Amino acid sequence: MDAPAGLVESAFFKLLGCRLQSLGDGVAQVALSLEPPLRNRGGKLHGGALFSLVDIAMGLACSSVHGFDQQSATIECKINYIRAVADGEVLCTARVIHPGRRTLVVEAEVMQGDKLVAKAQGTFAVL
Repeated sequence: MDAPAGLVESAFFKLLGCRLQSLGDGVAQVALSLEPPLRNRGGKLHGGALFSLVDIAMGLACSSVHGFDQQSATIECKINYIRAVADGEVLCTARVIHPGRRTLVVEAEVMQGDKLVAKAQGTFAVL
């Protein structure tokens, strides 16, 4: 999907070090490498960075459905933490599973290679 970089790569997206892998048809894939600023006190991927990655991927998946000319806002997002990440890279794949006119329901998985890191569900409102 062709979308202006300014609408895909926000300042926060860049600050985290996210990289868009693919986007279109209600699916977004965003990668994130575990860099020192993203670590918690235990040296693992900080939960806030993981949540941000999921929220970014979900928002992009929503925009690929309703268009980048409209905005959406997170109403609710629940993440089930499965596994801590100590190094390497994670990939979040977000899919719109219900593309309603006013709300969208999205699911996401965060993977590190073939290992599940987290699963998430979210609801977004079209503004």
